[in-house]
Amino acid sequence: MEKSKVLKVENLNVYYKNRKRKLFSKDAKKHILFDVNFDMEEGEVLAIAGESGCGKSTLARAIVGINRDYTGTLWQKYSGPQMVFQDPYSSLNPAKKVGWLLEEPLKVDKKHKWTKDERKKRVEAIMGEIELPLEMLDRYPSQLSGGQRQRVCIGIALMRSPKLLIADEPVSALDVTIQSQIMELLQNLHKRLGISIIFISHDLRVVYQISDHVMIMKSGRVVEYGKTRDVYKNPKDDYTIQLLKAAGIRE
Repeated sequence: MEKSKVLKVENLNVYYKNRKRKLFSKDAKKHILFDVNFDMEEGEVLAIAGESGCGKSTLARAIVGINRDYTGTLWQKYSGPQMVFQDPYSSLNPAKKVGWLLEEPLKVDKKHKWTKDERKKRVEAIMGEIELPLEMLDRYPSQLSGGQRQRVCIGIALMRSPKLLIADEPVSALDVTIQSQIMELLQNLHKRLGISIIFISHDLRVVYQISDHVMIMKSGRVVEYGKTRDVYKNPKDDYTIQLLKAAGIRE
């Protein structure tokens, strides 16, 4: 049985306001992404890889609706995709406890009126999903380790049961041991919840562990796309080959 599409992107061009433009310049926008095309099947993990500044995060922000200045088609089967950012500490309000942080998405949910008891049960359920003890609900972000903070960020993203989760460099700010733990958590969540995941990373070794398909970006353009094993075994683009060599995956 063929899986349905959860995301379809056609001829996507994304722009930012050009804050460095000269006086009287007509170039008010900076062109960031150029004619991006890809689609994503429901329940798969798609990795977007490339060096810093290639447009990975810009694409993610367009998908979740943070940047709406684009042309082309950006079709999603489900509304409300959620995003996990790179730095777990700056993503969390340091003045609020973990319990408050997790509950907040439910308080502002316009589609469903959550009762206090429902919010409590949901928070406790998510704490189980992210594998943190309930006593941590009464702690502040500063009282948690980096890995624990990232688990909380993932938990916040999961609170309203999204069908698509975008993880933007979720392990790059963590040490190697904690990285593997967060990777394992994401893989377990993917299997248990059946959610689709866009995993953004510059680390091709990490990408290989988690993704079904991989898309390589360079200077705002997609230079290669395919099944992860196929791309790693038989890359077509010179830039992909260079990245694989730099990661020690190819000689």
